[in-house]
Amino acid sequence: MAGKWNNSMNGSLLRSHGTAPAVIGVHRDGMHREGNGHALHAPVLVLNASYEPINVCAARRAIVLVLKGVAMTEEENGHFLHAARLAIRVPSVIRLLEYRRIPHQTRALSRKNILLRDRNTCQYCGEVLPSSELTLDHVVPRSRGGASTWENLVACCHSCNRQKGNQFPVEADMKLMREPRAFNLHTSRHIMRLMGRSDDKWRKYLFY
Repeated sequence: MAGKWNNSMNGSLLRSHGTAPAVIGVHRDGMHREGNGHALHAPVLVLNASYEPINVCAARRAIVLVLKGVAMTEEENGHFLHAARLAIRVPSVIRLLEYRRIPHQTRALSRKNILLRDRNTCQYCGEVLPSSELTLDHVVPRSRGGASTWENLVACCHSCNRQKGNQFPVEADMKLMREPRAFNLHTSRHIMRLMGRSDDKWRKYLFY
């Protein structure tokens, strides 16, 4: 099973176990709100069987792992999922029931992982934006020999992308906030800790 996490820690194991049940509604604290799937996109901390934090996934994916008997819920976020034949508490933290060996290798290079590494922040102006309002910029433009690698791709807002155009940052009088690097397990854990600052239920698993 380690290979599935090796290819892309964010969801590859889940895809091999199916998809979540069709959602009828989600409610919180006893108040039903038909068709509100917002809670299904909430981040869920994924722990190894040893309680070591190894990933963050969407609540929808976490529910699949729990329903398939791959993981168990350690903490809940207060929402309830109502599907055709069941009601289930939406998890905030889940733990895998079998230990998975996680190789210390980088994640798959993808737009999603670049934005996650850069925390949805334009690496030129520092503005934090939704994923839909960000692009990927080649620091060294492709037309000038730049490759599509971790070290040459950064999150960039549309305004900065237009300003930089087909130039090197220094030519456009622009400066990167930080040097882009590969997204490895150490980077993942650092981001988990940053996310955990706003969720008390994550803290005891992250700050040790």
